[in-house]
Amino acid sequence: MDLICRLSLLGTIPVLQVSGEIDLSTVPLLRDHLTRAIGQHPGTELYVDLDGVTALDDAGLGMLLGAAGRAREQGGELVVVCAGERLRHRLALTGVDRAVRVQGGLAG
Repeated sequence: MDLICRLSLLGTIPVLQVSGEIDLSTVPLLRDHLTRAIGQHPGTELYVDLDGVTALDDAGLGMLLGAAGRAREQGGELVVVCAGERLRHRLALTGVDRAVRVQGGLAG
């Protein structure tokens, strides 16, 4: 399955909607979109909506952590949004939710 990334604004909040599989083959595309979004919106909270993601491997987790670091370097923050229990459990199990804010929806 392909990875689709779409950056939009929800009011003034940048939201990168991601759908498909995040794995070793799609991480470069995700990295490009995250880097561009962080660069376009420095010093703000960037929401990464993973509700459309069907698989997330360790390379994808590492990419999210790296992007969170880049956002912080520019005075911003990366916020991961996912309502799905399976993905939220994976983020908790790997400790990603301790390094990056994870919430169930865009409203919090």
